[in-house]
Amino acid sequence: MSTSSRPRPAGVRASAALLAALTVTGASLITAPAAVAAPGDPDVVIHKVGFPFDNQRNQPLVCDFYLTAFNFTPPQRVSWTIDRQPPVPETDPIATGEITLEADGSGHSTPVAPEDAVRLPNGRYVLTWRTVGGPVEEGRRNLTVECPLVAPNGGPPAGGGGLAMTQDFSPVAGAAAVGLAAVGGVTYLRLRRRRADGAA
Repeated sequence: MSTSSRPRPAGVRASAALLAALTVTGASLITAPAAVAAPGDPDVVIHKVGFPFDNQRNQPLVCDFYLTAFNFTPPQRVSWTIDRQPPVPETDPIATGEITLEADGSGHSTPVAPEDAVRLPNGRYVLTWRTVGGPVEEGRRNLTVECPLVAPNGGPPAGGGGLAMTQDFSPVAGAAAVGLAAVGGVTYLRLRRRRADGAA
């Protein structure tokens, strides 16, 4: 008895050919050398103190912070100024400085603060920067300084019960803290009652 195989539909043949082509293309991409990424635009970003210098992420909400420059062309330097955001009337800058660049075009400032203070007061500010000693590049960024509010002696605010309230302390977090304190108190009282009754 003879059997004959049915011819494959044209769609199946086309799909097999496409799959073979994709396999060859994928193999060639794996073996091809990786392309070198083009350098980014010159920029200055805001970093929380303790954040890595080489990370290019901008952090616009900070307490203590410094500035980091990337992708500049030495021997340029980066001059920067921090002012209060409008509608605050214009006055002298809150803080100014300059970033000296390394050979790779990057650099960073020391922690930013006014001359007569440890840090900037809580509020909204604008950073403006401009290159010195080469082609002019300039830019600006908004930032918000938001530090925990503590009493001058380092303890909780006057009248506080041991929790230093900050602007980040939400009502939900407060309720959770009160709930934990209540559960802990009830557990403690039950243990004391058991011991007084002679229970293990």
